[in-house]
Amino acid sequence: MTADDAPVPAVRQLRLVVEAEDYDAAVAFFRDALGLPEQAAYSGEGDARVVILDAGQATLEIANPAQKRMIDEVEVGRQVAPRIRVAFEVDDTRTATRRLVDAGAAEIAPPTVTPWQSLNSRLDAPAGLQITLFEELRDLDERATLDGFGTEGGRTA
Repeated sequence: MTADDAPVPAVRQLRLVVEAEDYDAAVAFFRDALGLPEQAAYSGEGDARVVILDAGQATLEIANPAQKRMIDEVEVGRQVAPRIRVAFEVDDTRTATRRLVDAGAAEIAPPTVTPWQSLNSRLDAPAGLQITLFEELRDLDERATLDGFGTEGGRTA
């Protein structure tokens, strides 16, 4: 298949919409502390407010229950994740974790090197979200050669 034969993606953007009881605290945390740039903000009647933050490239990671349990065990050492957990790739997991804890997140697990060679921490964040911060310690080609980190046949796609 050539690039000209490639199917046109049906989806252009993934947007995760989160209801936050303490809207101002959530915006301060994700925009100001985590550093997600503001793309737009809207308000309406009845104090309706929304801010759209740019989180870079989006992916949808679908895991079966066994994979979810395995990730919890690696990152935290016990089962803690709700059905939905949001993961953010950062340049420096240790620094970002400290900054977000200082901004009000609760650390569930400190930065930990995973079998798939990333440095991950787990936090309880505003708006009821559990988040993972991850820093890739190897490039994609190096990670593709690693066996046994929860992928079919031990390799990434």
